[in-house]
Amino acid sequence: MADAVFLALTVITIGSAIAALELRSLIYGSIALMGTLGGIAGFFFLLDSPFVALFQLAVYVGSIAVLILFTVMLVRRELIFKNIEDRRRKFAGLALMLVTMVALGAVFLDSGIKTITTDEPAAEFRDIGMSFVTYYWPALILMALILAGSVTGSLVLAKREDVENDQRTS
Repeated sequence: MADAVFLALTVITIGSAIAALELRSLIYGSIALMGTLGGIAGFFFLLDSPFVALFQLAVYVGSIAVLILFTVMLVRRELIFKNIEDRRRKFAGLALMLVTMVALGAVFLDSGIKTITTDEPAAEFRDIGMSFVTYYWPALILMALILAGSVTGSLVLAKREDVENDQRTS
């Protein structure tokens, strides 16, 4: 059962990552990016790490990807991606990706990570959450303010563009 879930998550994650790169519409690309990040959260659930999985869902899918989606929808500029891509650049990018993946795989297999053992008990996710709330609350508030400022800035950019268009037509 776990193998079937792993294969399904792999197909979803890799498929939506390719879709995020290849789709011409920025909105659909952002939604595909959300699928990729959600698939990664599923991998964390399979690794029996629910705190990291929920953190992945909350921060990346819930905040970053939604921020990208709102920015794309508010600014409405898709002119950047209208040019026809050069085929050589696409194949060069695929070749570079394959070389990087093979190199990272070789480093991982040669690292001896399978032989690492520890006597420490697994960290309890309630303890991790408690230390976030107790010690790291200023960083969490700062991240929330940065995200809120980004959304506000995208609203200002979208409003400024509409005002300029109204003045030109008058």
